[in-house]
Amino acid sequence: MEKGIYRRNLLVPSLKMLLDALTVLLAIVLSYWIRFYSPFTLLFPVTKGYPPLHMYLYFAGFMVLVYWVLFSAFQNYRSRFFPSFSEDIPVVLRVNLLAILVAMSSAFMYRGFSFSRLVFLLIFLTSNILLLLERFLFHQLKKGLVRSGYNRLRMVVIGSASTLPSIMQRLQQNEDSFFEIKGYVCSKQLPDLPYPWLGTLHSVSIEKFHGGVDGFIVGLSHHDHPHLWKILQSIEGKNLEIFYLPDILDVLTANVRPVEVNGVPLLQLKSFSLSGWQGFLKRGFDIVVSATSLLLLSPLFLVIALLIKLTSPGPVFYRQKRVTMEGREFTMLKFRSMYQDAEEKTGPVWARKGDPRVTPLGRILRRTSLDELPQLINVLKGEM
Repeated sequence: MEKGIYRRNLLVPSLKMLLDALTVLLAIVLSYWIRFYSPFTLLFPVTKGYPPLHMYLYFAGFMVLVYWVLFSAFQNYRSRFFPSFSEDIPVVLRVNLLAILVAMSSAFMYRGFSFSRLVFLLIFLTSNILLLLERFLFHQLKKGLVRSGYNRLRMVVIGSASTLPSIMQRLQQNEDSFFEIKGYVCSKQLPDLPYPWLGTLHSVSIEKFHGGVDGFIVGLSHHDHPHLWKILQSIEGKNLEIFYLPDILDVLTANVRPVEVNGVPLLQLKSFSLSGWQGFLKRGFDIVVSATSLLLLSPLFLVIALLIKLTSPGPVFYRQKRVTMEGREFTMLKFRSMYQDAEEKTGPVWARKGDPRVTPLGRILRRTSLDELPQLINVLKGEM
């Protein structure tokens, strides 16, 4: 691993924290201006005088710290390995809801100054909109850095002949990956893989890669599990990273829970998820978050729908049959990113890089995950 990788690992999360801070500051200042100096005052006149701006700036500094703590609690500032924009959306909405509750509670306890309740409502609305926009721009910037080769980890993939093809296929599909594959170690050479074969698990010394690579991606079948301990021992004490892809046996044995039913000892491999109060609270949270998201993102929905209609004939939404956790069939919604009737000849197959069935607008929607926004409707209906 390169000497400066620790400093480079701090750049992207530090940039994210800085952009969040500037966005929160902008949201509070904008809310202050809207409430006291914009045409909005014609609807809600200012009757108790104009409060000093510096009090809201002090409050903004406090709120920046609150947002940093909350985003950190959601593991949103992890080094290098960040979620996509679509995964960031619910985190931003949750953090904004918690942050405004903290803000109102703190303002209530602070008796030295009276903050406008209407400003708090405006802060909640503007911070949602601005933070979502900021996160979208952040992910575009991050993708540009990754594609330029910044902070990519040089990795060797270690796997079994049965697992390597699927692992490599997944890694190849993600052009924004933080991994740069330098080769693979396997029991035999696989001619279909476009990477150099570096030898077998028996013949290759893992130590020889030290200094030339940053780490390993390990995906072994259960037949080759004995080699895993050898790999871990060989890199002990070395400045290398290792990522492990579990197989089905690992998944099955990870959450085993012993239970006793009528005196009979059983191993529970899987249980109902989100039952009882957990399910009730989860459903309530889904309704609040999805309804709020649909309301705030409705202008974006209209713009995307209009662009789809203007750039290609066909419906705005793509509908696909899916099955819920309870086995009920439902129709999943996405913004249409392919030409109309694109699957008539090929059938429902996975899209590939440069797929001619995808419209130019659809490529943007897929790359930014904006095509998945209509699934908020499915969440509101309790289908997802």
